[in-house]
Amino acid sequence: MNIYAMRAIYKFEMARTWRTLMQSIIAPVISTSLYFVVFGSAIGSRIKEVDGISYGAFIVPGLIMLSLLSQSISNASFGIYFPRFTGTIYELLSAPVSYLEIVVSYVGAAATKSILLGLIILATAGLFVPLQIQHPFWMVLFLVLTAVTFSLLGFIIGIWADGFEKLQIVPLLIVTPLTFLGGTFYSVNILPPFWRVVTLFNPIVYLVSGFRWSFFGLADVNVELSLGMTVLFLLVFLVIVHWIFRTGYRLKS
Repeated sequence: MNIYAMRAIYKFEMARTWRTLMQSIIAPVISTSLYFVVFGSAIGSRIKEVDGISYGAFIVPGLIMLSLLSQSISNASFGIYFPRFTGTIYELLSAPVSYLEIVVSYVGAAATKSILLGLIILATAGLFVPLQIQHPFWMVLFLVLTAVTFSLLGFIIGIWADGFEKLQIVPLLIVTPLTFLGGTFYSVNILPPFWRVVTLFNPIVYLVSGFRWSFFGLADVNVELSLGMTVLFLLVFLVIVHWIFRTGYRLKS
């Protein structure tokens, strides 16, 4: 393993975060805080509790997951797309750095940023509602697995995209709607039976449910299933990344 190259790429990506602090950290935290104000206060005044948990606290895991997914994809996709856009990706591919080291560096940096943002939002949420974390180990595990998984998805999008506008297609038109419909602001159990079954085909449900279980011990689906689905998504994206580097898709042309 070329530790020096991995560290150089990782530090470069992390340095970009501090140069764009407003866009990378402050803006997502403010946006999530507005969700707390609108949904936690306005809607929370009408919906007092969900499964015995105050509505303001109930939506915290879903809001953290919403920011985590979008930022993981955004950080990783831009991180690998910009070298492709400027042409410096060819210097990286010709350097004595393996494909595995490239993926670990870029995905690791994107996941680190997302995890840091998730923890900041968690701390911010504590200013609005009283929080409890019944299973801190599982909370951290779901946080890390989700950040890495969707950073891999962002890496794939960054390779696939041939323009800046395409970097936003998947997050805006697919991931964000699925997150809103995945139990972020409500319990899947309150839905009519037909729509409850339909909702279970939404992969985000398993991520939100597992993460919420780590806070309150309540879940819409079995926690083992949530963890298994998260690992499955991770493996699928790893296979796609392996195929990209094996075939040189959009890298050698």
